[in-house]
Amino acid sequence: MNLLYAILLGVLQGATEFLPVSSSGHLILAEHFLGFSEGGLAFDVALHLGTLTAILIYFRKDFLLMAAALLPGRGSDAEGALHRRLFFFLALATVPGALCGLLLEKSAETLFRSPILVATTMAGVGLLLLWGERAGRRSRDIRMLTLTDALLIGLSQALAVVPGVSRSGITMTTGLFLGLNREAAARFSFLLSAPIIFGAGLHSLPKIIKQGADGGEGGLYLAGFLAAALSGYAVIAWLLKFVRTRSFDIFAYYRLALAGLVYLSLLMS
Repeated sequence: MNLLYAILLGVLQGATEFLPVSSSGHLILAEHFLGFSEGGLAFDVALHLGTLTAILIYFRKDFLLMAAALLPGRGSDAEGALHRRLFFFLALATVPGALCGLLLEKSAETLFRSPILVATTMAGVGLLLLWGERAGRRSRDIRMLTLTDALLIGLSQALAVVPGVSRSGITMTTGLFLGLNREAAARFSFLLSAPIIFGAGLHSLPKIIKQGADGGEGGLYLAGFLAAALSGYAVIAWLLKFVRTRSFDIFAYYRLALAGLVYLSLLMS
């Protein structure tokens, strides 16, 4: 792996982690059709730390307010109550995805890496996203989020263990079906990604320590980390602005078009 390759993988991770198009699905397809190879577990964790950094920086005010609302004697006003409730909703919504990730970790690394499966989940969630756009009332913002909403979004996040589903794609789609407006669905999805990415990185640490990391590739890890962080931050900012006036349809059509190309390529090979 060279510097350009590390940066390219970082940008790919940072962009597709937050767009509803599946980062893992893109990496599998790139590996199968373009000969891309992932940079190993330590590099993968570096990329995910980059996207986590993007979330923490962009939503730093939200996370600080949630932390402050948990302190004794704080959070008695409406704003504090909102952020305390949001913290517990995020904690609850994280549980299904974390459990599913632990239980299906081996399958995700082996059985779920078929291009035909990725194409099928790409298309399936694309159709669901189109349906959610048309069926959802989009009448509620994040202040109107309920415990049931958080639980259902968390349960849907568990499906993202299958490549091509897309963690952000399925949680945003569920939010739309529940009546959240596009910005609220995207915002809660982004906030929800922080604990799941952090937990996945923490879970990988013992493996990295056991396998060891190539100290000579520290510069490549840093380049990938920075590329993922910068591209991730840019995508978060852009998407939240985009969905204030536009629909998610473009991402659904992209998923369907990519799935169609994969099916065609597999038929012709």
